[in-house]
Amino acid sequence: MADGRVIFTGTVVVDLVLRVGALPERGGDVLAESSGMSAGGGFNVMSAAARDGAEVLFAGRSGTGPLGEVVGEALWAEGIAVATPPIETVDNGYCVVLVDDDAERTFVTVPGAEGMLTRTDLDRIHPRAGDVVYVSGYSLAHPTSGPAVAGWLTELPAADAIVVFDPSPLVGTLDRDLLEAVLARTDVLSANAREARVLRAHAHPAPAAGALRGMLREGGVAVVRDGASGCWVATGDPAPGHLPAFPVTAVDTTGAGDAFGGVLAAAFARGLSPMDAALRANAAAALAVTRRGPATAPTAAETDTLLASHRTGA
Repeated sequence: MADGRVIFTGTVVVDLVLRVGALPERGGDVLAESSGMSAGGGFNVMSAAARDGAEVLFAGRSGTGPLGEVVGEALWAEGIAVATPPIETVDNGYCVVLVDDDAERTFVTVPGAEGMLTRTDLDRIHPRAGDVVYVSGYSLAHPTSGPAVAGWLTELPAADAIVVFDPSPLVGTLDRDLLEAVLARTDVLSANAREARVLRAHAHPAPAAGALRGMLREGGVAVVRDGASGCWVATGDPAPGHLPAFPVTAVDTTGAGDAFGGVLAAAFARGLSPMDAALRANAAAALAVTRRGPATAPTAAETDTLLASHRTGA
């Protein structure tokens, strides 16, 4: 059987990345050391999945302004198919990303066309068995796309696709009913440690992963990412499994979670087990943080090389 597709229902914005030594104090100012503009947000997830060899379909919305052109060109360059044409007279939103000397990121996002996904748009998408539908909490934050995505997922037959959900840093502000509806249809949850604490108040990611699994549909898998400590994977075994991070020197953590999520989705689309999929995603995220920029996910060959060296102890 052919590999499944990764169908991305999330949002794509344009990132304006500013590198600073440290964030300014409130009311203060600081000179940026460098700046750059590129497609970001959900684009990083899709590019990670595509570079890992998955067929990717963008099921979200974009605009026709100058920022929409940046998004369209980026999707084309990665070979990502687009399900719906851009919305006329509306541009994409953008995100100001501040990256400091500790490689930490701080965000301010301005919404645009990416939040205008409707139920009619989604009803044109027909997932097949083996496809992976990737859902982002950013979609749930918008008044139009949030109910559309949650309602569509609720009616998506269990046999049609694997649903991967990344709750996003906005998880604490999301409508609770929408969030619980999406979680109830989620097969694989991928959250970082902070997001896991917001969803389930556990200080350590291991018990958080176990508790989160109980919020998913029967047989679901919860993955909690913990930065340089690796990730915890709850599959229903007596205790969540721990996968240590690959030892690297991080220079920019922007997009690390997206690289993890995209490769995780691609691995599930190829039929990998939860632990093998999380291990591969761990390796991809490790490579991503060694490079500056948002869309820094590695190719499949680069991830294969790191995994091979890990297995041989090289």
